[in-house]
Amino acid sequence: MPTTKQPRRGSLQYWPRKRSKRAFPRIRIWHKTKETKDVKPLGFAGYKVGMTHLIINDNRKSSTTKGMDIFCPATIIECPPLKAASIKFYKKTVNGLKTVSEFCADNPEKELARAIKLPKKQSMAENKIPSDFDEVRLLVHTMPKLTGIGKKKPEIFEIAISGNKEEQLNYAKNKIGKEIIVSEVFKEGQQLDVHAVSKGKGVQGPVKRFGISLKHHKSEKGRRRPGSLGAWNSQGHIMWRTSQAGKMGYHARVEHNKWLLKIGNPNEINKKGGFQHYGVVNNTCILIKGSVIGAKKRLIRLTESFMPNKSLINISPMIEYVHSNQLNQKSA
Repeated sequence: MPTTKQPRRGSLQYWPRKRSKRAFPRIRIWHKTKETKDVKPLGFAGYKVGMTHLIINDNRKSSTTKGMDIFCPATIIECPPLKAASIKFYKKTVNGLKTVSEFCADNPEKELARAIKLPKKQSMAENKIPSDFDEVRLLVHTMPKLTGIGKKKPEIFEIAISGNKEEQLNYAKNKIGKEIIVSEVFKEGQQLDVHAVSKGKGVQGPVKRFGISLKHHKSEKGRRRPGSLGAWNSQGHIMWRTSQAGKMGYHARVEHNKWLLKIGNPNEINKKGGFQHYGVVNNTCILIKGSVIGAKKRLIRLTESFMPNKSLINISPMIEYVHSNQLNQKSA
């Protein structure tokens, strides 16, 4: 039988396949649901601690294990408070949103100077609120000094606010210079979208990078190469679609419809010696079912689910948190 040639492999959904510019992604679209009655931020952020497992009582209506205690893998994300650094006003144009005005908080954190140049102190009266604006957003920054990851430089990003522009403005005025906690934004049992940057794998070959098959063991010039391209090389050079070695990983990606199991305090989560490659959790944390993209200590951005799974009801399961050493003692 002839050898099957695979001149092009890998998904072109994300192209070019290149590394992210920074360790945390930007969010292009904010999902504003009509069901959201409270005016609140539409996203939050936290640092990935690692994975653990839970014994939860399955209370999903259509589940075959309804009412039973089941094993559930979960990811822990530590969520120290976010602090609002400034208010940004936007105007809708044919080219998207355009910044109209911005005014900053009077009492910025001194660690913020590690990331940006702090503006001069100005009051809201000096910065006149524009009359023609369509949207208000908060520019917030993280507070990594409250965690034990050994970091002081904060990350800065924008967060959209639900409601109309008047409600957004009133909320932003009340929150500027103050802290926002995760329980104000999310509730247990709801679905989230996770935005993060994946682990970096370095330079990898085409077999690992694109999944091409190995050539015959008697092939010349290497087994882990694309091989003869036939007519695909007739233009005088190798096409960009051909699988080649290159940098892999460290990509900005989104995972949809992650189930928020619990918003807990560090006393419920911590174990002796802390978590491997992270340490002890000091702030409020959330438990998300399954794995989450990204490396430990990396910033994970969370938003309201853009395409929620309607078959999953927003319910919070009954959780009995069990560490691995405790589970072994129980089973014994």
